[in-house]
This record gives sequence, C-alpha cells and structure tokens, in this order.
Amino acid sequence: MRKKNALIAALAVAVAIPAAPALADPPPWAPAHGWRNKHGDVKYRRTNDGVRYWRGDNGRYYCRRGDGTVGLLIGGVAGALVGRSIDTRGERATGTILGAAAGALLGNEVAKGRSRCR
Repeated sequence: MRKKNALIAALAVAVAIPAAPALADPPPWAPAHGWRNKHGDVKYRRTNDGVRYWRGDNGRYYCRRGDGTVGLLIGGVAGALVGRSIDTRGERATGTILGAAAGALLGNEVAKGRSRCR
C-alpha cells in the first residue's frame, strides 16, 4: 500500500510541476500579422437575411454571403438517395448520379438564399 501511495504522490508532483510556470506567468499575446493588422478591424453589418456588408475605405459598400457549400453537399447526398430509390431496375448508378447532381444544384441554390450582393 505504501508503494501505491508513493507512486500516486510522485505522479501528482510530476503533473503539477510543468503546469506551475504556465499558471504563474502567462505568455504575452502574439500580435496580429494578417489583413486586420494592416487594415484595422472590419465592422460588419447584417441584413435580415444574413448577408454581411461593410463600407470600404473608398466609400463603396461590399458584401459577403455564404457560397452554398453546405447545401451543395447535403443536397447531393439527399439527391443521390432519392435517385437511387427511384431508379429500381437494372443498374442503379444512373439514377444515383443524376439524383446527386440535381440535389446538389438545388441544395446550393437553397443555401445561397434569395439575397444578392450588388
């Protein structure tokens, strides 16, 4: 039993020693090296449909919205499953491929939404 207690105590000390300097003196934060360091923080505003826009240094408005990648992937998988279930005769690869393509296109358009950046 004494060996077990000594082993637990040694393990606790071994774990606590490397963590002690990190808790006592946190390292300084690294400066930003990217776009925001050069241009300052961008203040985004959002429309009701989720499009982010901001005003540039030249006075023009710019916008950013999702590119529909998630909708493309989910639509492709769902379309492939639907296409496979519809094409029940012979080789089912044709229905799967056509369903995946149609589902991907539809899912991409749904994910992008109706809003447009102008």
